[in-house]
Amino acid sequence: MSDFNINNLYIVLVEPSPTQQKFIIQQLEGAGTGVVKGFYTGEDALKSMHEDRPDLVISSMYFDDMTGIDLVTKMREDSNTEAVPFMLISSETSFKMIEPIRQAGVIAILPKPFTDENLIRALKSTVDFIEPGELELELYEVENIRVLVVDDSNLARKYITSVIKEMGISEENIVMAVDGRDAQEKFVMNEFDLVITDLNMPIMDGNELIEYIRNESSHPYVPIMMVTSEQKEARLGQVQQAGVSAICDKPFEPANVKQLLAQMINS
Repeated sequence: MSDFNINNLYIVLVEPSPTQQKFIIQQLEGAGTGVVKGFYTGEDALKSMHEDRPDLVISSMYFDDMTGIDLVTKMREDSNTEAVPFMLISSETSFKMIEPIRQAGVIAILPKPFTDENLIRALKSTVDFIEPGELELELYEVENIRVLVVDDSNLARKYITSVIKEMGISEENIVMAVDGRDAQEKFVMNEFDLVITDLNMPIMDGNELIEYIRNESSHPYVPIMMVTSEQKEARLGQVQQAGVSAICDKPFEPANVKQLLAQMINS
């Protein structure tokens, strides 16, 4: 077992307020993290990431030169930083601002002020993301698991793919689809051991995709995990009735995803 833990984390913190930056660094040091480097602008943080890749980026929402959305998008579009875990600390509650962060793949979204408990939980999720350990399967070789990842967000697809690759699934066995209709076409042409899908997508949403797989496809019993930021109980109830195997929130904890995947595939 790896001994990588919170104490080993190298963190880049992007916070334009000197007072807030000092406070967050103190909280991180109190939680037992390793090296923390603070930056006031997104560009300075990105430059530092290229010179020395961090284990985690913690960011506020607004800087003088960009927003947290711009920062995480630039990170996900760069092969050097696309898989670096991202955490948002912000008092922002607007769906318009928060949703792109969720879609880009985020370890945690913490409010200002945040609790020590929530911070430590997010840091542990980072460690689980970096070294989640291989999926423990009874009837399959992990690297041979064939997965269909469905999301209309390119950033979300890449993030989910990076998570399951770290669990031992071969990149060659991961197929990506941009919406439910695209997934349906790929499902007809290929056999999959697992489907991971978003809910809210254009053309054909995740609920319609599940209904197709369960009622019309030649492989109706494939495990289906839905990863979504949807909070409406009525919408989630429809998904459960359609036959989803598990529902996971965005942002999600890698350890939780690992446990759910193992349960679904083993059963």
